[in-house]
Amino acid sequence: MLAVPSLAEPSDSFDADGYRSARYRAPVDRDPRPAARLALPAARLLTPGKDALFIDVLPAMGGVRDAATGKWRLGEEHLTIPGAIWHPEAGRSDADPLLWRALADTVAEARRKRPHLPVILFCRTDCWMGWNAARRLASEGYGNVWWLAEGIEGWRQETPLVPAEPVVVRPE
Repeated sequence: MLAVPSLAEPSDSFDADGYRSARYRAPVDRDPRPAARLALPAARLLTPGKDALFIDVLPAMGGVRDAATGKWRLGEEHLTIPGAIWHPEAGRSDADPLLWRALADTVAEARRKRPHLPVILFCRTDCWMGWNAARRLASEGYGNVWWLAEGIEGWRQETPLVPAEPVVVRPE
């Protein structure tokens, strides 16, 4: 009899904690529990930076972060949802703790005055990095965390994207 592995079991594409760790550009076949998927039409009803905190976690393609200054040298321009904040590399399964803490600090700062502000994490269509980041943030106890599966490709079908500058993450 053929055994079918459970979706919760680690495989060569997932780490022991259930985060996607390889082949990030692939169809996503599950929700990022305890976070939830946000449908694109519902996301479009929100104004990024006003009604919700939109966080892009797409890597800085061809870019590198200067460890001394925390600034990124980009290999190419990155376009994102207008009003979104770009935290490159924060969606990896083994995200640099400094980069992850910067993302969590962004959320904490935004929620100081608005504790229930929705947080929407995304990258591209068929990309697990937004999924990883949404799952990790919700697993750390943050509520009202959402994953926008359609990412920048879905958004740009009706609204132009804008050039993004990555968040500067200064060394400790």
